[in-house]
Amino acid sequence: MDLPRFTYHPDPIATGSVVAADTPCVCCGESRGYVYAGPVYAEEEYGHEICPWCIADGSAHERLGVIFSDEEGVGGGGEWDEVGEDIIDEIAQRTPGFNGWQQEQWWTHCGHQAVFAALRVPFYRMPLHRLGLIEPVWVVAHVAEGLLYFEDVEAGFEIGAPGDDGALPARGCNQFELTHILHRLAHAGLSRQR
Repeated sequence: MDLPRFTYHPDPIATGSVVAADTPCVCCGESRGYVYAGPVYAEEEYGHEICPWCIADGSAHERLGVIFSDEEGVGGGGEWDEVGEDIIDEIAQRTPGFNGWQQEQWWTHCGHQAVFAALRVPFYRMPLHRLGLIEPVWVVAHVAEGLLYFEDVEAGFEIGAPGDDGALPARGCNQFELTHILHRLAHAGLSRQR
């Protein structure tokens, strides 16, 4: 069975927001082989028991009073491009959310939510050359230029491609905030998934 299409979260299985399970959905009562595994904002506690179909058609929001992303996180609380209430509602009420290190943010550009979700991957460790040592960094997305990773020593993001030894090269101290990287990718047209 194919999952419903989510405009702003095109592959929720790859991001870990939807997982295979035979659990019946608390909203529709059906067991369709997949459940949502991301954050749920509601008065009641819901674990992995809402199916993607009830998210997509809005019935989970209508029947259970749940949202899947904080509305204030869409557009960074006004820090990025403003988007209409219809887009905020689609993201918060009818789109699987995602787990992040901190409060999730849905980046916006040109009046729409940026498709960072299409580039995002479940976080994984990757070796990085630093001062003659090999240290780990966290890869968070695949982009046309290589891997987008978080580097905790400099507390920022960078893009790099692994060398022949499988490790990322040292990048110096030019760490960026995620908003800078996404802005650069959006304007350069480099946000095609590898």
